[in-house]
Amino acid sequence: MSLRPLLTTLAVLFGLALVVLAALTVGHRRPQDVPWTRLDLGDTVGMFTGRKLSALKADPAECRALLGRAGIAFTRLPDRRDGPSCGYRDGVRVRTTGPLSIGYRPAIGASCAVAATLATWEWQVVQPAAIRHFGTRVATIDDFGTYSCRRIGGGRRAGATAGWSEHSAANAVDIAGFRLTDGRRVTVVGDWTGTGPKAAFLRDVRDGACRLFATTLSPDYNAAHRDHLHLDQAQRGPAGWRACR
Repeated sequence: MSLRPLLTTLAVLFGLALVVLAALTVGHRRPQDVPWTRLDLGDTVGMFTGRKLSALKADPAECRALLGRAGIAFTRLPDRRDGPSCGYRDGVRVRTTGPLSIGYRPAIGASCAVAATLATWEWQVVQPAAIRHFGTRVATIDDFGTYSCRRIGGGRRAGATAGWSEHSAANAVDIAGFRLTDGRRVTVVGDWTGTGPKAAFLRDVRDGACRLFATTLSPDYNAAHRDHLHLDQAQRGPAGWRACR
């Protein structure tokens, strides 16, 4: 009887064991780089951070627990229903206290998944980019709101076949600009084009958002987004593919 099939099987099993051992080692050292470890909003961004954040839309209880563990104060919003296609049951309003140092103008109420992702975006993307480009931090983010009962591309009547926007579930936020602690302002509509630090900062925060949000749309996408960054946590099945345009 030939030993070749047995040796081949043993070699395959040994290789699989090495792969499992390597995965366990990575999971211990960098849990954000493997899919089965628990999310920590304060961790540096890893290979699976964005997918874990998007998955919070389906588990608002776990999302609220994550906010609590991160020391983020928040208020749960009452459930809202505006017809068969609009409303939310997992809304929160985060308070600018504790580890959160950026306020929003106006204050936003959003799905817990969006709120949690904004916290990670602030810590791991926005503030480091502000320090890198301006030598100071962001004090306030200007936004165009979160909840709006409308279809993609416009209002309730925009295209009978158009799907409903993630805004219709408070699962998106539109970012218009940033106010620095030294009083300077950076706006998407005014500073996106160019080669200076403001344009570079906006592209850095957009690129960082692409790693965290399910959808990131910027002025590079189309004219409808010339004045804001659209960020949402749309659920797109087990694969969790991301749209960064």
